[in-house]
Amino acid sequence: MKSSADIQYLQNRIKELEEKVEQLRLSRRVLMNLIEKIEKDKSLFVSKLEKENRKLHKNNYRYAQNLIQQNRRIVELQNRLEDF
Repeated sequence: MKSSADIQYLQNRIKELEEKVEQLRLSRRVLMNLIEKIEKDKSLFVSKLEKENRKLHKNNYRYAQNLIQQNRRIVELQNRLEDF
């Protein structure tokens, strides 16, 4: 038979463990919220980088096209000079 001191000890221990479980639940919620925020920030950052990358590719394409046009013009002018 358990004494009242044993019962009181066990009741206190149960209460402590219930409090720890609640603290763990709260900690888990906080961690999940942090992970969610980090994932959202990461997604926004990746999206921004992808947009910047597309812009750079577009600018590089324009630059290359411009160089090709200038090169054609140079070749054309050189050919005209040779014809004189």
